[in-house]
Formats: sequence, C-alpha cells, structure tokens
Amino acid sequence: MSTSARPTVFLSYSHQDKKSLGELRTMLAPLVHDSLVDVWWDGDIKPSEKWREEIDKALASARIGVLLVSSNFLASDFIKQNELPYLIEAARDRGVALFWVLLSPCLYEHTPLAEIQAAHDIARPLDTPGKAKRQAVLKAIGQKIAEAAKASLRPGEGEKAPNGGAGIEPGVSTPGSAPPTTPSPKGAEASARGGNPGRAGDMPAFLPCLDLGRLPIAGPLLIGRETELARLDAAWEDAKTHVLTFVAFGGMGKSALVSHWLDRMSAADWRGSRRVLDWSFYSQGTEERVTSADRFLDHALAWFGDPDPKTGASRDRGLRLAELVRQEKTLLVLDGVEPLQHPSSSPLAGRLKDPGLAALLKGLAAGNNGLCVVTTRERIKDLDSSAKTAPQINLEALAPEAGAGLLRELGVEGRESELRSASVEFGSHALTLTLLGTYLKDLCDGDVRRRREVPILEEDADETGHARRVIASYAKSLETPEVEVLRLLGLFDRPAEPAQVKALRADPPIPGLTETIGISQETRFRKAVARLRKARLVAEGGEDLDAHPLVRVFFQKELEQQRPEAWRAGNLRLYEHLQKEAPDLPDTLEAMEPLFIAVIHGCRAGQQQEVYREVFRRRIRRGNEAYSLKKLGAFGSDLSALSGFFERPWDQPSASLVSADQAAFLLNEAGFCLRALGRLAEAVQPMKASLDIDVEREEWEGAAISAGNLSELTLTLGEVERAVAFGKQGVDLAERSDDAFQRTNQRAKLADALHQAGHREKSAEAFREAEAIQTEWQPQYPRLISIASYWYCDLLLSSGEPEDGSVADGLVADPEAARRFREAYREMRERAEEALRIALSGSRRLLDIAINHLSLGRAHLGLALTAPRPTAPGEEAEADFAKAAEHLEHAVEGLRRAGTEHNLPWGLLAQAALRRLRGDLPAAEADLSEALEIAERSSMRLQECDAHLEWARLCRQRGDRDGLERHVAQARRLVEETGYGRRRREVEWLER
Repeated sequence: MSTSARPTVFLSYSHQDKKSLGELRTMLAPLVHDSLVDVWWDGDIKPSEKWREEIDKALASARIGVLLVSSNFLASDFIKQNELPYLIEAARDRGVALFWVLLSPCLYEHTPLAEIQAAHDIARPLDTPGKAKRQAVLKAIGQKIAEAAKASLRPGEGEKAPNGGAGIEPGVSTPGSAPPTTPSPKGAEASARGGNPGRAGDMPAFLPCLDLGRLPIAGPLLIGRETELARLDAAWEDAKTHVLTFVAFGGMGKSALVSHWLDRMSAADWRGSRRVLDWSFYSQGTEERVTSADRFLDHALAWFGDPDPKTGASRDRGLRLAELVRQEKTLLVLDGVEPLQHPSSSPLAGRLKDPGLAALLKGLAAGNNGLCVVTTRERIKDLDSSAKTAPQINLEALAPEAGAGLLRELGVEGRESELRSASVEFGSHALTLTLLGTYLKDLCDGDVRRRREVPILEEDADETGHARRVIASYAKSLETPEVEVLRLLGLFDRPAEPAQVKALRADPPIPGLTETIGISQETRFRKAVARLRKARLVAEGGEDLDAHPLVRVFFQKELEQQRPEAWRAGNLRLYEHLQKEAPDLPDTLEAMEPLFIAVIHGCRAGQQQEVYREVFRRRIRRGNEAYSLKKLGAFGSDLSALSGFFERPWDQPSASLVSADQAAFLLNEAGFCLRALGRLAEAVQPMKASLDIDVEREEWEGAAISAGNLSELTLTLGEVERAVAFGKQGVDLAERSDDAFQRTNQRAKLADALHQAGHREKSAEAFREAEAIQTEWQPQYPRLISIASYWYCDLLLSSGEPEDGSVADGLVADPEAARRFREAYREMRERAEEALRIALSGSRRLLDIAINHLSLGRAHLGLALTAPRPTAPGEEAEADFAKAAEHLEHAVEGLRRAGTEHNLPWGLLAQAALRRLRGDLPAAEADLSEALEIAERSSMRLQECDAHLEWARLCRQRGDRDGLERHVAQARRLVEETGYGRRRREVEWLER
C-alpha cells in the first residue's frame, strides 16, 4: 500500500466491467502524475500478497470511494457484504467522499445507493452515450474527484460535514459551488507520453491509454496453458517478435488464453505498454462469413490520432495504422480474424480477404515496438514470409492430464485414469470438456463414468463434433425458458446487446422463441440466463448476452431448420429495431453500422424488397449518390450487407427479389466492391451473371455497363483476349441501348484493351470514334474526359516512344526522334490539363482528379526527357521534371484517397520511374515494392508485368545484372501468359 500523504481513491467494481474501469483509470492518470491522488484497485495486489488483507487495508486508508455500478456490481456477494457497507459507513462517519457511477441499467433502487445522489445524470448510463460523450462524463467525474481530493487536505478533513450529511459527494453542481479543477497541462502531457515502468507507492509511473472490453468474456478456469502463457510473456519482452498468432479450430481456448494473459498484464500495470487496444472479429459458426475490417480500421485510426480515418483505400488505411501503432509501445489484440480469411475450400485458403487488415499485419511484422497478438482458426498465409518476426503457433489440444485437471476443477469425480480417458474420448477440446464437466456435475452427480450417457451424433466426424454432441445432450435437459434464451442467441453472429434482446422479448411474444421469456417474465428470463451461465452455455457477466460461436450456431440451425417461422419473426424484430436505432441518413460509418446489420436480419426475415428499397438503396447508398462508397469508402461493409441478398455469394441472388433488374444491380455492385477491395478474381463471376441477366431481358444499357466493367476487370487480371472480347460486346450492346454516354464509354474501354493487346492503330481508331460521339453528344466537351481521357493519354504516351520503350531509360539523343515524341507529349499534356479543369469544376471525383494529375505527370516526364539540350538537361527540362514530380505526388495521394486499390499501382510505377531517372533509387525501390505487392496480391498481372519491367530498369541503372535478368524473365513470362502485346518489344529490347 502507498504511504504517501496524498489521498487514496478506492475503486470498487465488478471484474466483468474492466473496460469501464480502464477508461476511468486513464482519465484519472493526470491526477496521479500531479501527485494529487493515489488510485487503488485490486489489480495492485501483488501475487505474493493476501488479497483480502490488501483490500481491507485499502478500504481503511481511502479518502475517496468510486463505485462503478452495474448489474454485475450488484450481483457480487463480496461487494454487497464488504466494500459497499464499509464505504457508506466511512462516508457517514469519517467524511469519505463517495461517488457512484451508473454504468448500465440495473436495480440500484433496491440497494442503499438509492439514498445517495449519483456522480452524474443516471438517466443516461455510461454505456448509452457515444464515446465522446462518455469521455466528457468521465472527465466531469474526474474533476469532482480532484475537488474532493483538495478538500480532504484542508483542516478538519475528517470531521462530519456541517450540514449533518455523510460527506457523500452530490452528483450535480449546486449554485455557488467551486468550479471544477482542470488537470494541469503537465499532467496531461505526461499521460500522453507515458514513461518507463515504475511505481510511486503502489501506483505505476504512468497508466497506458486503454481501449478494452471487446473480447469474449473468458471463464475463470485456464488449465494446461502454462507454456502458451510463458510464450506470450516472452514475446512481449522480445524486441524481435512483432506479431504472435495462435491458430486452432473453434473451442480450443484461443480467446480464453489471450483474455487470461491480458488479466495478468493488467495486474502487472501493463508492463510498460503505452497503449492497449483489443478487437474481436469472431463470427458465428465455421463456414465462410462475409465481414469487413472497416469499423476496426475506422475506430483504431481515430483512437491512435489519424486526422482523417476514412481517407484512402482499405490497404492504405492499414498501412497508416501500422505506422501509428509502432510509434509507441503498443499491445494490440485481434481476436478471431478467420471471417476475414479465405476459407480452407478456396485456392487462396488462409489469405486475408481484407486488404486493410493484411497491410496492418504485414506492416507490423516488418517493424513493431510492441506486440500484436492474433487468434484465428486458419493459418494466416500473408505472414508466412515473416516467420521470424511473426511466428504462428498451433494451439494443440489439451494434454490428457490437463483435460483431467479441468474436469476435476469443474467438480467431476473419478479415478485419474478415468478422467484422462474422458479427456481423450472428447478430443481434449477445451470447450467440449468445459461443457462436459458442467453437464456431468449438473445432471450426473459429477460421476465421470456417466459420460457414456452423452450420445454420439451422426456428424461427430469433424473437429467440432464432440462439442455439438455435448451441447445437444445438454439441450435435452434444459427447461423451455433456457432453450428459448439459447435460440434467441442463435439469431446473432455477435454479442447480443441489451436493447436488441429487449426488442426480441417485447410483446407480443414470438412463438417458439420468447413465449416463456417475454418482457413481462423478467424473473424467469433472469433465472434462465443465470442457469445457462452456470452451465457455461452463456458467457459470464457483462450486459451483453453472449455464447461461444459453436453454441450459437447449434441453436441457429435448430431455429432456422425446425422453427422457420420463429426464425423469420426474430430476424424481423431485429431488423425493425436496428433500422430505427440509426439516424435516417447516417453520415459516419459508426452511425451507419446498425443499417448494415439491419440489412442482414431483414433479408433473413424475407423482407428483401423493403430492405433493398428503403434501407440499402435509400439510406445506405442514398440512391445514385453511392454515399457509403464514395463518401465513407465502406466497400467492405457494403459487401457484407450485400451478402444478405444472396443465396450463395456471389452468383446466386435471393429468389425473393421481385425483379431481374434488382438482381442484376446487386450482382454488379458485388463485383464492383470486390474489385475495389482487390479481390479481382472473385469479382468476375457476379459481373458476368449480371451481364447475362441484362442480355436475357434485353436491358441493353445495363448489359453494356456490365460488359465494359468485365473488359476492364479481365484486362487488369491479365486476360487480354477476353478483355478485348468483352470490349467488343460492350460496344455492340451500347449501340443497341442508343445511349450516347455508353456508346462513348464502351468504345473507350475497347480502345484501351486493344492498346494493351498491342494493336495501336485499331486502338487509335476506336478512340477517334469515341471522341466523335462525345463531340456530337456534348459539344462543350470535344475531347474525352474522366478515365477515358487517361486511357487515350496512355496511348499517346506509347505513341511518343519507340516500340522498344527505350525512351524510359534516359535522354533521347536523336533530335528528330525527340521532336516527334514531344509532339505526342504536348498533346497528352493539353488533353490532361483540359480534363483536369473539367474534373475540378464539375464532379470533383477523387479518381478523375488523380488520374488527370497522373497523365500530366507522365506528359511532363516525357517532355523533360526529350527537351532540346546540347550535352546535359537545361532549364526547360528541369522545369518539366519539377512539374512531373508535383503532378505525380498529387496523383499518388489522390489515388490513395479515392479508395480503389486496383488503380494505385499506375501512380506508383510512374513515380518510381521519375525517381529512378532523378537518381533517388531508394525512393524508387519503395514505390516499386508497394506496386508489386498490390499487383501480386490481387492478381493484377499487367501491372505486375509493368512493375517487373521498371524493376529491371532500376537493376540496370544499379549495374545489378542478376536482378535485371530475373525481372526481365518474369516480365517475359507474364507477357506470354497474358497476351500483353504492348510490352513484347520492350521485353525483347531489355533482354538484349
């Protein structure tokens, strides 16, 4: 205990409310740094100390008491019998200032707290406001504690309050009260900086910034994982271990292991951490789930101080987050990432589907001052190349003796050999043994021999079969209210929030789902939950109701297959509740989150038409504005919502959709989102299905759009002949539509495909036709604009170079050739300048602006390389080099902000070429590394080829013959495999 003269603040709380405790401790850190108070909580008890004696000492020395009140707090026998009576008596007799904070709705009216005014407005419990409002409430409470601490140091501090009160601090200011004390800037700065681990009395020298509480709540038992706990301890201390991943199938105890280790870290004052953040992606069941890292990236970037968390493509945001994380000694925990990985049935099994999360983990594996701990069911293939800094540990089944020990701790009795046999028979699987132990204790007198009463199921063959076997046996013994609670949880693939549970239990009851646990049957409902928690079928503590995913998926299937009406009715309740919970037109990703989830529940309820029209199109997309994509960049969240409209992602839309028009639209949008996320190969199937539907119903405009999108997509994937074929089909369909925009746009897409195939003259002819239609349709725009302008400029650029591409290697010596090339570059510059002016005065689309900067940067680079000069670059060339650098910088930044990853390598490759030619080889290499990684990850084979060619030029400039030959060979292979005719002569020249 601290012996300092400063007053001690005693924190009384339930362990299930650790997140709120952490937030309050962080808020009070400046008061600790300024030596105004000591803050005591039971995490300060050292392993060698007797916890009861230490708590008694802390209570005796406390000058201020803070109670974090929730249903968990009120359910604690120790708090009820010891801490609460003592603090109330101390407030009455010794003038101890007493504050109580309402974390969540609970029956505090039936306790002595009903007579004490709270420290804030309890009409808004702390868990109901948004984070900013919650922090404001915590700050106000911290200011009251600071005032009480100062008052306790004045003469007469231990006397009764003059008004005969107990010294209990009122929760709201009264007229004439002193203004609150603001923590000093020095203290606030110290809190932000952190410091070296140490203690002032019993308190650490600093408290880290904590953002915790999202992991599944672990039970009190963790047996047989000493080796893994030691591995976590060692990884935290090892500067060479940056990411540590635990891999195991569901129910093996990955989350429990990490949760218990976090408790140990907390008890050790976080061992030098500056920041601690946890996040859980875990989802229901073992099948592939469509999910997104958007909300995590948005939240984490904001928490780490990124000025604009929504800016940029998913991968770019992941890279920024990695940079922010490594700036301080951070503990980052990412639980259950398997929903963001390709399933084992996929050729990409184990690869992360979300480019943002992949960039974060690879970035941290490359360098990290702290540690990132990950749990997953699938080995993360993206980290295989970083085995030394990012090891992945297969979490094995419990040893038979550990399994026997777990059963014995759960109250199962029998010979040691019998207990070990039971462990082996049930796979030594942590969840299964936990449920088996409570089942035997609860229903079989704790006799291990009666495990044979648990029947074998037909589907026991897979790794989770034993768990389902015990769950099924337990379910047969439960009463109706308990079964209904579990069915209710089967509606969720996430923890069930109190408001959502209340909506489900509202009148009228749902037959087969809430008949015995309705809102008027509160006692029965609470008893059912209590018994399920005792049986470990429902997680302990917390306001949210949660269960292990294997438990939830068992009752989801039971509800969906055997009680379809209850399944639909329950999902309908959740849909109606969630869409009301969000603003009508949310303007942030956090505010829109309920709508994304509402789409899933509404579709499960069979309300696809209303969901499509009222929620997805009107509120999420805002019609043709595409708000969620263009303003929030929420491609992953959008894709997750779109999955609700599919029987099977991504080729079979729901049969409940009324019109083929809706099906075609949803297929095309799914393909668009997949492409934006870099999942190009997956995007082909839904786009092709959309095209087929539109052709069949003679919807020529929609069909033309799909064909054009497929031409772009297959071209990027390196299927050049197929891209040309889709381009020709797009032109034919656009002619049938008689839509001038489509007639222009589809010819431009065909022209680009022809150019990449190596057919320059045919490409130029198609571009001229497109521009003629454009001029007739919009005389004010006689030249192509937007992306079509970039494609035409790309053709002009290649027209301004020899077919071998040798102009990219330096200065052009032949004056006549230089003059001819400069004409092409000047036209390219004029076109790009005009297109940029139109983009800036019109749509202001980030992509349009960025690609026009890219065209200008490439044009100025060409002009610089062909500028007239006697022996060395003159002022004109230097001016063009400077302009090229400026435009390319704008282009790369703009392409990042546009949020479409498949466009970014264009900018990076152009910038790499400029930097190489200017002698900045390290910067050029960084650009090339990023471009090649994006291209390889997303199978963008043409851009991959271009990256190898630029790498070859870089190696040639360095004199690295081996590297030159290696990269040229890769480029040759890609040209032959893809039909990338545009680059064939260039490869041959470099080979020579």
